[in-house]
Amino acid sequence: MVDIATRVYNHKWKIDPIVRSLIDTDFYKLLMCQSVFRNRPDTNVTFSLINRSKNIRLADLIDEGELREQLDHVRGLSLTRGESTWLRGNTFYGKRQMFRPDFMEFLEGLRLPAYQLEKRDGQYELTFEGKWPEVMLWEIPALAILMELRSRAVLKDMGRFELQVLYARAMTRLWEKIEALRKLPDLLIADFGTRRRHSFLWQDWCVQAMMEGLGDRFTGTSNCLIAMRRDIEAIGTNAHELPMVYAALADSDQELRQAPYEVLADWHEEHDGNLRIILPDTYGTKGFLKHAPDWLAGWTGIRIDSGDPAEYAEIAIKWWQDRGEDPRQKLIIFSDGLDVENIVSLYNQFHGRVKVSFGWGTLLTNDFRDLVPDNGLAPFSLVCKAVAANGRPTVKLSDNPGKATGPADEVERYKHVFDIGQQIEREVIV
Repeated sequence: MVDIATRVYNHKWKIDPIVRSLIDTDFYKLLMCQSVFRNRPDTNVTFSLINRSKNIRLADLIDEGELREQLDHVRGLSLTRGESTWLRGNTFYGKRQMFRPDFMEFLEGLRLPAYQLEKRDGQYELTFEGKWPEVMLWEIPALAILMELRSRAVLKDMGRFELQVLYARAMTRLWEKIEALRKLPDLLIADFGTRRRHSFLWQDWCVQAMMEGLGDRFTGTSNCLIAMRRDIEAIGTNAHELPMVYAALADSDQELRQAPYEVLADWHEEHDGNLRIILPDTYGTKGFLKHAPDWLAGWTGIRIDSGDPAEYAEIAIKWWQDRGEDPRQKLIIFSDGLDVENIVSLYNQFHGRVKVSFGWGTLLTNDFRDLVPDNGLAPFSLVCKAVAANGRPTVKLSDNPGKATGPADEVERYKHVFDIGQQIEREVIV
């Protein structure tokens, strides 16, 4: 097993670039990229870094030269022969050749496009602009780089023994969480922690701990590179990016209302089975389900990623019942700011009523709270979002107004179009 503390102590080694592969990314990004490559290949999209935790002044913590070095390293990456073989030949969700030959040829020739980086008021303004299938693959590496550079900045003056103790405490904390989860006999849980991980090495350690501690109850990881290396399932479907961009391209309010369903119609043609998971909260779950076409009720399940998770799980169950579906045959995936306490609570509330699964992210792969002075490694909310498509701004509303993004006037327009009523703001942890 890797001695993480020693590697961190010597983190300047070239053996430890922060992102070491083009598939050191989340599986859903590749699935969405294939869909975009097929359906909207010429759309020009801009992605931008958004730090919701303004008190974390990243430009004061992270050296610009180091940041550029890591970003430039990613621009030089391409698929290796082994990675290409894995993507072309592996079975994902029971399906062989998940990725079409024309998409694989595109991916094998891909180098990530240029970036723009500036400092402003203690923060980095990092943007990526280009053709959607190319530029979208910057999101996960950009976040992973910034999160790990922040970790390195906090740890850089620690000695060997101090680092050994720090990681021993973090390992103990995670193992205690795993022991608590062992008490849930039918648990299904996956690692969703790539985008805001402490580091690649730590995420890989966490995955191995989950494999040993939970066995078959650990269903896999969203990280493609780790899934390949550890011979476990790559987990993921789609994300808010798709409806955000489709909506921005709409030419009328009527087209705007239909955009989230158009996304899933395209997805429906491409995938079946466990990949047919609805993510309904981009423009409000209640309105989305109220106006959803009947064929969506036949999909496998729903992912809940904002708002009160129990409340929206109840809404999903009622929606299925109203559409003549048996909720016990449906899957609800909880994925918003999870830790052991709410995983256990949600499991106990919904186990037996629906199939329940959990995508455990930041508090799996980056829980170093109170382990260094001034809580300097506490997780924070950093995202990289599509902010424009063909020159038009994108908007995300969410079931939690604290997660809304986009220009204020467009946010209000979208609220009107999607009939968003009163919303309760919840603390955004990650």
